Amino acid sequence: MRNPVWLASVALLLAAAGFGALLATRLRQPPLPPPAAAPAAVIPERRPDVTLADLTGRPRSLSEWDGRALVINFWATWCAPCRREIPMLNELAAELAPQGTEVIGIAVDFRKDVQAFIERMPIAYQTLIGEQEGMDAARAFGVTTVVLPFTVFTDRTGRIVTLHIGELHRPQADAILDAVRRIDGGELTMAAARQRIEADLAGIRDRDSNRRGSTAGRSAG
Repeated sequence: MRNPVWLASVALLLAAAGFGALLATRLRQPPLPPPAAAPAAVIPERRPDVTLADLTGRPRSLSEWDGRALVINFWATWCAPCRREIPMLNELAAELAPQGTEVIGIAVDFRKDVQAFIERMPIAYQTLIGEQEGMDAARAFGVTTVVLPFTVFTDRTGRIVTLHIGELHRPQADAILDAVRRIDGGELTMAAARQRIEADLAGIRDRDSNRRGSTAGRSAG
C-alpha cells in the first residue's frame, strides 16, 4: 500500500504546471516552462525550520513551535479553495490549541493583500507571509512548484506525517489528526499511521462519490 507522502509527491507533479503558471503570474514573475521529465518531488521526513515574517513584520521560525504537532496550511488570498478552508481552520485552531497542536498559515502572497484580506475575514491562527520567501518555504517542504492550497501535518517531534494537496475538509482533517494523536500517544508507528490515513481518506472519497452519485440519480429521476 502506497503511503500518503508518496501519493502527495505524484499529485504535486501532475498539478505543478498549471498552478505554477498561475502563481508566477500573481507574483509578477515569468513562469518557468515545465521540464521535459520532471523529477520526483522529495518530501522531507522532518519539518524544515523555515523563517518568515508574521503580520507585524517580525521574523518567526517554525522551530518556535517545537514540541507541538503542527497543521501548516499554505494558501493565498487569490486562491478560492484557500479562502473556503479558513473558517474550518479557525475552528480547528481553537479546538486543537489546548491539546498541544498548533495551526499555522503560510500565505504565499503580498503582505498588503494579506493584511487587507484579514481585515475582511479574520484568521484566528498564526499567519506568516512571504512572496518569494513563501515559495522557498514550500520548496523546503518538497513542493518544488507551488500548488495551493496544501497542508502539512507533523507530529510533536517534527516528523512530517502527511501532506494534503488541495482544499482540506473537516472529515479529512479529523482523520489525519486522529492518526497524528495516535503517533504522539505511542499507539501507532509512522508507517501504520500513514496506512491508516490512506485508508481513511479513501473511504471518505468513496462516500463522497456515492453521495454525489445518489444525488445525481435523484435529480435525473
